[in-house]
Amino acid sequence: MNASYLAAPAIFIIDSLSSLYILAIMLRFLLQWSRAEFYNPISQFLVKITHPILKIVRRYVPPIGKIDTSSVVLALSLQMLADFSVLYLKGFTVGIGALAILSLGNLIALLINIYIYAVFARAILSWLNPGSFNSASSLLHSLTEPLLDTCRKFIPDMGGMDLSPLVALMLLQLAKMVILPPLHQLASLIS
Repeated sequence: MNASYLAAPAIFIIDSLSSLYILAIMLRFLLQWSRAEFYNPISQFLVKITHPILKIVRRYVPPIGKIDTSSVVLALSLQMLADFSVLYLKGFTVGIGALAILSLGNLIALLINIYIYAVFARAILSWLNPGSFNSASSLLHSLTEPLLDTCRKFIPDMGGMDLSPLVALMLLQLAKMVILPPLHQLASLIS
């Protein structure tokens, strides 16, 4: 067995575990930012799995206004560590500047994807079981309502049809196309 044989499983484990934990940190940050219900079981789960590390980071990184900067710093740091590990196992090395830009691009992609899936899930839930209440739909509402409400301000009334999820999904996809390629290109230029 050579090292490249073990690299693929190691990359899979590093990428999977880091992605799940960074997702939990980002969801906690977004739910806190959108003032979602703190005592929701899903919110409590996210708090419990992210609190031990965030407690340490908060000693050194204070919040800026209402923004939990310690969550952002932790997510970026873990993303950089994961990206560095995966690239190293693949045989690539990058400078710290390129790594930071690459990791920032990955976090922005994650943020956009969270909103895409949340808007899509909320729309599906509204069709399947309108007016029902459960912990997931409550969090989806809290997370997506600021975005959907902003879209509703620019959409004319369509006689009871709420097209704001469609507009939001189009804008999120457009944001992916506009924001991410320049970041990836900048990271490749710096490395």
